[in-house]
Amino acid sequence: MSIARLPWRVRVLLVTVPAGAAMFAAIALAPTSSDPAVGDVPRASETQCLPIEPITSVDGLNDIASTLRGSPEFQGADVGADVELQDGRRLWVFGDTLRSPTFSGQRFVRNSMLVFDDSCADVVLPADHGALIPDREDGVGYWPMSIAKVEHVGYDLVGVAAQRVRGAAQPDGAAAFENLGPAIALFVVRRGDTPQLLEVRDIGADLAGTKRTTWGAATAVEGGWVYLYGTASPGADLVFGFSLQVARVRPDDILDASRWRYWDGSRWQQHASEATTLIPATGGVSQTLSVFRQAGRWYAVSKRDEFLGSDLVVWSSPGPTGPFFAAPPVAQIPSNEKTGALRYMPLAHPDLLPEQGSIVVSYSQNNTDVGEINANPFLYRPRFLRIPLP
Repeated sequence: MSIARLPWRVRVLLVTVPAGAAMFAAIALAPTSSDPAVGDVPRASETQCLPIEPITSVDGLNDIASTLRGSPEFQGADVGADVELQDGRRLWVFGDTLRSPTFSGQRFVRNSMLVFDDSCADVVLPADHGALIPDREDGVGYWPMSIAKVEHVGYDLVGVAAQRVRGAAQPDGAAAFENLGPAIALFVVRRGDTPQLLEVRDIGADLAGTKRTTWGAATAVEGGWVYLYGTASPGADLVFGFSLQVARVRPDDILDASRWRYWDGSRWQQHASEATTLIPATGGVSQTLSVFRQAGRWYAVSKRDEFLGSDLVVWSSPGPTGPFFAAPPVAQIPSNEKTGALRYMPLAHPDLLPEQGSIVVSYSQNNTDVGEINANPFLYRPRFLRIPLP
């Protein structure tokens, strides 16, 4: 039985326990087979250390983003969702990632991963030097949206919620993309080791558009549950934001959508179509955002009204199911039509450089002129700021 066909729980054993014990576990839990590759775990490779100074301030974060010369494997990218591992390292996932012309592999991939400690930034690469979460055989790729972890003895189980995307041709020839639905990628990260991809699972059938809720736009682990927040756009005139809904599931069942339960306003039930709206689309959140718990309250951080908006807003709630109330804008992150500069997708980092009453937030940058990005990849990296919590 090939590794790719083994249940993800078995693959965790193969990666996290000694080779002899792993082989025994695989034989005990998998069907018998003459295939000698049962114990041959596919491994990601990690680049050499890119030296950095310890990060002690928001200014330091922005110095790295705006001045640090990337390795050929990573020049620029958007998203930048992160999680702190139990060994003190910080794992970041990024969306569309630009690599240098000298890189031996794909120049542009739908996703990538960096691992930071106090002295190094390492790019995690698969053996084929493509996307870390590989494209499907039909070319559909995976854009990361959010990330969360569950700690186990000696390793972290890390989940990355992504949206499935495929390219679409516009009449004028410009590149466009279709959202086909969400997916979950599971990684296992042993203490001090390279993250290893266990499994990627598409959630639901392909269906183009954003009217259907994209679950995993934000993710939080709390009280033994994974909360998966979903966003949807009604596609109505003059409505530029996305609505917010929530589902939950036990961590071990996250790949089984039949075990997910959706909040309908009064209880958790099994029908996604009955999920209630926590934040309406009018004046609503971006397609991807952050939701987290801190000091006994829950917060949603987003740019109101997606690309066309300017306001960075914090919604707060007494619990994960709302009601969520918007505070006055805490910052302005407008795009610029004249220069083509785009500022979008603010994400919260609650445990990064923590200070009471505030959090660090990043936002993605891009430009409508691809030539500008190719000439200066620093324009295609997140920037950071600190904002107060209401």
